[in-house]
Amino acid sequence: MANIISIVGRPNVGKSTLFNRLTESRKAIMDNQSGVTRDRHYGYGEWTDQYFTVIDTGGYVVGSEDIFEGAIRDQVELAIEESTVVLFMVDTMTGLTDLDKDFANVLRRFNKPVYLVANKAETQERYQSAAEFYELGLGDEIFAISSQTGFGTGELLDKVISHFETNGIENPEEGIPRIAIMGRPNVGKSSFLNVLTGTDRSIVTDIAGTTRDAIHTHYNAFGMEFILTDTAGIRRKSRVKEDIEFYSTLRSVKAMEESDVCIILLDATLGLEGQDMNIIGQADRAKKGIVIMVNKWDLVEKDSKTADTYKKALLEKLAPMNYMPIIFASVVEKQRIHQVMEKAMEVYQNKTKKITTSKLNDVMQAEIEKYPPPAHRGKYINIKYMIQLPTPSPTFVFFSSNPKHVKEPYLRYLENRMRENFDFSGVPITIFFREK
Repeated sequence: MANIISIVGRPNVGKSTLFNRLTESRKAIMDNQSGVTRDRHYGYGEWTDQYFTVIDTGGYVVGSEDIFEGAIRDQVELAIEESTVVLFMVDTMTGLTDLDKDFANVLRRFNKPVYLVANKAETQERYQSAAEFYELGLGDEIFAISSQTGFGTGELLDKVISHFETNGIENPEEGIPRIAIMGRPNVGKSSFLNVLTGTDRSIVTDIAGTTRDAIHTHYNAFGMEFILTDTAGIRRKSRVKEDIEFYSTLRSVKAMEESDVCIILLDATLGLEGQDMNIIGQADRAKKGIVIMVNKWDLVEKDSKTADTYKKALLEKLAPMNYMPIIFASVVEKQRIHQVMEKAMEVYQNKTKKITTSKLNDVMQAEIEKYPPPAHRGKYINIKYMIQLPTPSPTFVFFSSNPKHVKEPYLRYLENRMRENFDFSGVPITIFFREK
């Protein structure tokens, strides 16, 4: 990430709106309520063949009643340190505030190019009022823009890219496995991400709903490389009331859909609850690789049989979705954390595995001979051959006579034999029957 732009400023000045415009996306949640963005949030953009990374940050405040205030300030300063260029956003509608002045002093501590961006300049009056921000003493140029409409952003980007030493990479995440960290609120998703990366990438508190946006992190260590996404906790629909939580849930579901593998965290002290089943079911229907991580295992009283008994009970509840590996871990004690990631990468390899047609037919025809499909009302089913389709998840077509008479139990038999012979642990398998 050589070319990095961070967007900073006090709450509710339009940072997330500008982030979405520069990245041509709607990744960041926008709301008139201040403090919606908490963690620093990454996206990618391009201007005149120059590629760059954009960081959206939470609103910088001092002395507020927001319990996340200190953590947000830390995230903002980390973003500034990472940046090539800093966009300090202020609000022409509200005008110059003491908080703007305080934050200008913070920026002076960093040896970074800073551009003062006066947002919400949709009218001539507001455009002219941007001049009052010269009082901040941050350079001899103010960019009056509207992040909502895009007015003035072109001139701003022309200046910004002059600081880039390379053209950048169009999409640094292209072709890299994507792993989403999912689960109900407060099961330890953000803490898990922070332990893996060795930094406070996500803000962590005991309050459910701390994470709102889906937070992406490029991870490259121990011979593994992938994109990690920390997601907001998913509640039951009946409990999702406020707009921000509604959009947080949508972002989490979208992150799941864009992922290759989902690591789904359970709380060991609570066991498998209805909402856990709902999240696992969503990932299964979306044909994602799945690893179950039972977190907080350090809080469970154990003997030599506890893990086996717990795992057996989980698999019985999950049936027939009982193909995923289960790992007992503790984020707090850092127990088996890297084992979870190694298993996730194994599941990714299983998900992208391609079986040659000859090997598939040799192995599965032998299994079919052991247990042929039952006849239905005198109609025999003769399976001739099978192929794997070029799909994102393992999908197979079995060509046979009378395919409509193949019942669910026999499909389950074929799936189980394929898992045994080809190791599709953690991956949903799709089998179709077609007339031959």
